[in-house]
Amino acid sequence: MSRSHRPVTLPALALAVALLAVALLAVAPACAFNLNKSIAVGDGQTSGGESTVNGSIEVGRDAVVNGGLETVNGGIRVHDNARVERVETVNGAVRLADGVTARDVSSVNGTIEFGSEVSIDGKVSVVNGRIKLGTGSRVSNDVSNVNGEIEIEGSDIGGDLSTVNGDVTLSGDTVLRGDLVVEEPNDGWNRKDRRKPKIVLGPGVRVLGQIDLEQEVELFISEDAEVGGVTGVMTMEQAVRFSGDRP
Repeated sequence: MSRSHRPVTLPALALAVALLAVALLAVAPACAFNLNKSIAVGDGQTSGGESTVNGSIEVGRDAVVNGGLETVNGGIRVHDNARVERVETVNGAVRLADGVTARDVSSVNGTIEFGSEVSIDGKVSVVNGRIKLGTGSRVSNDVSNVNGEIEIEGSDIGGDLSTVNGDVTLSGDTVLRGDLVVEEPNDGWNRKDRRKPKIVLGPGVRVLGQIDLEQEVELFISEDAEVGGVTGVMTMEQAVRFSGDRP
């Protein structure tokens, strides 16, 4: 599975912003488009997609969006039981409430947070930001970031879970069907001065793949967790095993 998550440089980030802005302009005839305006889809309404450059997007309860939600500078919030497709921002948070269904969810700079029973038919990714998945959520593919905490509670992830510098906490009967990957940083810092990511697997967690460590971490595994193995620069014997809810 994918191992290509690396820190984004400033030129690359600027390019990403420019490309998304161009993409929004290109799709303007196909969906609602605004340049400097926030957008709201009301409760129970239907939309063919919403795009803006400088503004937030909000989708009401039980609404249906048959197209993408895209902004460059602004957050995206989707309320309970709404159905949307692609959700994408560059500078802003993404928050999906209980029972929301969506396809790929991504941000460059911003938190991604799910309520309970959220279903994602695709990937969840952010470069600089925290990822939090609520109980009963499901992601069919990978979950990844570079910088920021990842907290997964009682959820099912169909692909890999990866980070570079983030702490990872899996709890509440979470199932990770791929690998848990902590990639090696590629920023030229002295490794001796670097803080080690903290990885915690709580009771009831199952990692059906392996924990693949390209750098040393603080690794805590519950005695009641199931792991396919530890590979890379550390071994299972170097993990701290613990009883109870947390180390």
